[in-house]
Amino acid sequence: MLGELKLTPEAKSTTTEHRTIANVGRVPDSTHRSEKDQGPGGVCNGVPLSRLVASTAALACIAIAGCGSSSTPAKPAAATASYDAPAQASPIREAPDFSLRDSTGRPVRLSQFRGKAILLTFIYDHCPDVCPLIVANLHNALVKLGSHASSVQIVAVSVDPTGDTPKTVKAFLSAHEMTGRMEYLIGSFKQLAPVWREYGVQVQGSPNRREVGHSAFVYGITGTGNLLALYPANFTPAWIVHDVPLLAAH
Repeated sequence: MLGELKLTPEAKSTTTEHRTIANVGRVPDSTHRSEKDQGPGGVCNGVPLSRLVASTAALACIAIAGCGSSSTPAKPAAATASYDAPAQASPIREAPDFSLRDSTGRPVRLSQFRGKAILLTFIYDHCPDVCPLIVANLHNALVKLGSHASSVQIVAVSVDPTGDTPKTVKAFLSAHEMTGRMEYLIGSFKQLAPVWREYGVQVQGSPNRREVGHSAFVYGITGTGNLLALYPANFTPAWIVHDVPLLAAH
């Protein structure tokens, strides 16, 4: 059963300021779909970014994948109103667990980070625009968190099984000063596609161009392993700084 993401009162009052540059859909069950011809500018989901800039109000229509009956009670809005995340899950669901390998070949399971806040995103290392923005904002948030950075784990899942290799991912982490700060998980299409599907991530690739259209956002997962928050690609680092201690303690 899918849980609807609802905007907090704070987000509703400032929807013109909170914007996202990606659409969320479901990954195809078989193969990537080819991108449409691109115009000038960045690319996300196969169309120019300028056409994908949308109000955060659209986040209210995004569904978080979850299992179980719809009878699961939603957390009262008042209990989550203190978060800065523009969108929050209602009802709150357990984050689907998965296991992939990082660029060193080490197996990493999402549930191994219980007790910490988890910021989960989906990127590829040669992305020209959106992915570097997400990672830069996450880096800045870690810097601003200072000693509290130890209470959060950043996890990135590749959306490019072919292009993201151990060598390129290692270079990407180094270039963005995220070595040891972010788990960047890679794998084959067969290994990655189920994770995309569980988290409602749509991926569109082109064999002739190196851009990969994909859903771009950051999930906030609590220390007890529940999906709670959703941040757009161009989130403000201050939102993360504010929310991480709350996510870790929830």
